Formats: sequence, C-alpha cells, structure tokens
Amino acid sequence: MHPPIFVREPSAEERARLEAGLRAADAFTVRRAQIVLLSAEGRRPREIAQGLRCAVQTVRNGIRAFNAQGAASLVAVSSRPRSAAPVLGAAELERLQAILHQSPRTFGHARSTWTLALLAEVAQTEGLSPSVLSIETIRQALLRLEVGWKRAKRWLTSPDPAYAQKTPSRPADWSGTKPAGLAAGL
Repeated sequence: MHPPIFVREPSAEERARLEAGLRAADAFTVRRAQIVLLSAEGRRPREIAQGLRCAVQTVRNGIRAFNAQGAASLVAVSSRPRSAAPVLGAAELERLQAILHQSPRTFGHARSTWTLALLAEVAQTEGLSPSVLSIETIRQALLRLEVGWKRAKRWLTSPDPAYAQKTPSRPADWSGTKPAGLAAGL
C-alpha cells in the first residue's frame, strides 16, 4: 500500500492559477486543478480519486507533477518522446537496401516478390535486428531510403507449359462490350 502523498503548500499566485484552472475549457486543466486543490485541503489520493471518479494513480501523478513543476503542471504535455531514434541505423539501412535488390528466393523463400512482413523476417535472419521488426518499422525504413513501395499484385498463372497455347486469344480491340451493331439491335 502506498503512503499518502500530498501537494506542497501552493503560493498565492499558484492558488490563483489553480482557481482559474477550475473554469478552464480544457478538461485536463480542470481535473488537475481539482486534484491539486483537494490535496492542498488535506484529502488523501484515494478519497480524491473516489470523489472525482478517476484512478488513484491519476491523482498521484497530478500531485507529483504539481510538486515538481508548480502551476505549469496544469497544462497537458505530449507523451510522445522528444526524439525517437530509428531502429535501423545507416549501416542497417544500406544492408536492407542490398536485400531489396535481391529476390526473396535467394534467401530460401518460395516467392519472387517482397512483402513488408517477409522483408522484416529476412532482416532479422540476416542480423539487422535481434528480433523480427514490425511492418511499420520496415515501412518507415523504406521511406527513409526513398524506396517506392507498392503491394504486389497477384496474376493468374499456370504451371502447365502449354497454358499460353490453350487460352483463347482476344482481338486487339476487344473491350469486353458488344460490337456497335449488336448493341443497336441490328
């Protein structure tokens, strides 16, 4: 069980900003101001959470943020990392591009076109990463390489060597519609 945590005593200026925060248009600011003011009155996090119908951890986070940042904690900040380093560095990108210039058959796969999932699997087996990368990671790497990527299309083929001879040939002007004379009822 966590020991009770309380906010430090807010200054007069901070208290004025907290009171103004209760009337803010942003729900985050209103909730954070409520948490801080109730804690300043001496209420425990569990009691505040029950009264505001939120998680106890939300109350604890609000109290810790106010104790560290003061009234600046009333504004929501992005949870996105400031800088996320790409999983594949420059050397790995070069190796990935070299893999792309080869057929998947070279790596023991029974297909001739790359998919993002297959590329992720081969990248892992070739030692570009310790685990299989996500499809999104591969897609982002291809964007950084400025490689145009389109999904492969399936074509009807047959293993029969005489398949081309057996299929009826179509006239060059065949468009799949009836000739003009038939369409007019002639």
